[in-house]
Amino acid sequence: MTDEAHQDLIDELDVLLDRERDALLEGKLEQIAELMSTKEELIDKINALDPDERPVLKLVHQKVTRNQALLNSALDGIRAVATRMADLRRVRSGLETYDRRGNKQTFDTKTNCKVEKRA
Repeated sequence: MTDEAHQDLIDELDVLLDRERDALLEGKLEQIAELMSTKEELIDKINALDPDERPVLKLVHQKVTRNQALLNSALDGIRAVATRMADLRRVRSGLETYDRRGNKQTFDTKTNCKVEKRA
């Protein structure tokens, strides 16, 4: 493979990493999934090069590291939302408190709300 072909692979990965970053910042998680397979293919092609043939990948490595940090933050946010939603579901079903002695008390918060239509 020529140096020009190597550079083309790196340039393609570089553009893809920028697109991935934009998708992460905009919260477009479905777009990230679409980019993942292309990114894996490009990285596999670059990894298949002989170490002596590999061009300098410092800039691309920095972008991969940056995007990974963004992705980790996005996943942390999703986990936080899932935890918060679970807490809200738990509160809807009942409220749990503890008295001075440490005994748990549960208060049912469910109400039977019925709307009756009268003519």
